[in-house]
Amino acid sequence: MSDTWPEGVGRHVLARTDSTNSEALRLAPSLSGPAWIMAHQQAAARGRRGREWVMPAGNFAGTLFLRPKGGPAAAAQISFVAALALHDALGDACGPSARLSIKWPNDVLLNGGKVAGILLESAGSGNDLTGLAVGIGVNLAAAPDRGAVEPHAVTPVSVLGETGFAVSAEEFLDLLAPHFARWLAQMDTYGFAPIRNAWLSRAARLGETIIARTGATQTQGVFEGIDQTGALVLNTPSGRQILPAADVYFGV
Repeated sequence: MSDTWPEGVGRHVLARTDSTNSEALRLAPSLSGPAWIMAHQQAAARGRRGREWVMPAGNFAGTLFLRPKGGPAAAAQISFVAALALHDALGDACGPSARLSIKWPNDVLLNGGKVAGILLESAGSGNDLTGLAVGIGVNLAAAPDRGAVEPHAVTPVSVLGETGFAVSAEEFLDLLAPHFARWLAQMDTYGFAPIRNAWLSRAARLGETIIARTGATQTQGVFEGIDQTGALVLNTPSGRQILPAADVYFGV
């Protein structure tokens, strides 16, 4: 374990599991505090909206289990904390020449390609939130084939392929956990505003035209930023629109 591992945070490293989010939610009753669950292999990894998450050997799959305060709305904002922590950990892993940015709502980009994704899953129902699994997948060693992702999505890339740096999953966990603890402490102390500002300073395509899709509805507009809740703000021909949930595409 790293000397900088955050105090009071558990660390569980598994050879194989179905998904680290599922494992975290199963372990939740026995966890006395926050804990990371990492697996070297996942048999049933998943992304947003139930999509398959392809995990070649050598990549990172980990979940931080938390018991957040403030209900589902505040818990959802932890995805922005996760994105900032990922951005900083990847900066450590990739070196200063790597171009890193964050794509709303849940991806981190390296040199313009998708290198990492985030999936939040909660325990409990309604406003009775008993726990939160913050799942993170990072293409450290290899990226999925372009054909494995949906049409018009950002091309997957890997840390090794883009930078030549070989980083093991456990090494990356030791980079990620301290950054996550630091950003989470900042939100606990100061609220979402500094998280929002830091996120915007790293946002991909800010001020550019993007496409947001929610189900069968497609909205095109200039990406103005995110509001005080984390919702997407678009300036469209029909006026300013606030989208709390959508999939974002850059191919305009």
